[in-house]
Amino acid sequence: MAEAYIIDAVRTPRGVGKPGKGALSHLHPQHLAATVLGALKERNHLDTKTVDDIVWSTSSQVGKQGGDLGRMAALSAGYDISASGTTLDRFCGGGITAVNMAAATVMSGMEDCVIAGGTEMMSYVTAHGAEQANAGLPPRLMGSGHEELDALHPQSHQGVCGDAIATMEGISREALDSLALVSQQRADVAIKEGRFNKSVIPVKNPDGTVALDREEFPRPETTAEGLAALKPSFTGIADFDIGGTTFRKQINRRYPDLEIQHFHHAGNSSGVVDGAAAILITSPEYAKAHDLKPRARIVAYCNQGDDPTLMLNAPVPAAKKVLAKAGLTKDDIDVWEINEAFAVVAEKFIRDLDLDRSKVNINGGAMALGHPIGATGSILIGTALDELERSGGRYGLVTMCAAGGMAPAIIIERI
Repeated sequence: MAEAYIIDAVRTPRGVGKPGKGALSHLHPQHLAATVLGALKERNHLDTKTVDDIVWSTSSQVGKQGGDLGRMAALSAGYDISASGTTLDRFCGGGITAVNMAAATVMSGMEDCVIAGGTEMMSYVTAHGAEQANAGLPPRLMGSGHEELDALHPQSHQGVCGDAIATMEGISREALDSLALVSQQRADVAIKEGRFNKSVIPVKNPDGTVALDREEFPRPETTAEGLAALKPSFTGIADFDIGGTTFRKQINRRYPDLEIQHFHHAGNSSGVVDGAAAILITSPEYAKAHDLKPRARIVAYCNQGDDPTLMLNAPVPAAKKVLAKAGLTKDDIDVWEINEAFAVVAEKFIRDLDLDRSKVNINGGAMALGHPIGATGSILIGTALDELERSGGRYGLVTMCAAGGMAPAIIIERI
């Protein structure tokens, strides 16, 4: 099998995902995608006639985020019309899946130059696409007497699932808050030391002025006391009527003896943000012919499903699966990136795999920096690559939970 190289990785800063309040919220999602695609083209002097395909991830493909952003953003970025594009959805995991699929076409020998990435404007989804963005069937069909439909939608609300998992695993509110504080502290250090500078590019308004050139979401002033004072976010949501049932009942159908305790709140959950990222992937032959220096090679990737009722537990089996495919052990991994969708996801991941915490989310995670759903996986791959280069590490493993009880994973090796 041929190898797939990562030539470059770029991303936007993440803007607060609130309509009218975030620095990127007034822009079109296609504009964010075109920004990162344009940066890849310029930074690598890329002849876009030679780009075989663009594989893009957008979770909420509704309204302005519909219409195949992969293709349309490439045209907006001035790519040659011969550069094709497609857009996919694996919920939160799409940004990794886009890279995996792009790598697969190169490793198969069918393509030589493919760009992968993703975009999510949470400010737009929040304002215009809440129902359409809901994973699976609309809530009004749940518990409505249509048992065959309920059977197709066994999952609950992500935040309620996070609380359920913490309860089942005996993970305390204090442990979750401690991880959230570490995320903020590490992100603050990373930003101050310029660890993201190689990948982050400014987003400009259509008139050429700068819309955002820094991370907008982090709260470096966060304290343990401040986190402890926050009220749990999902207590009311757990018991909200959704067509004759509730999210709590959805979980208790499968786990009838579970008395869910509520631990997650705005401070120990992923931030709602806008953002985009893109990664240039080529064959060794293409890189050599176009005088491109590879930064990493893709070692292995995988997909993993798990219990959709709890939704968030697939990253651990995904990590084990991709390590086995690569013929590596956890001790071979220098940089771990596990998306902090909720603190319990990362905390359980660290505990279950008995990981060295100093190697996990070294520069903070989504609790501090935010989680632009379809783009996050591609962002994390770029973050892992930057950290491998900064620290001199060899292998990085990236994985994340996704709605429906899934997790894609990837291992990269610094060149």
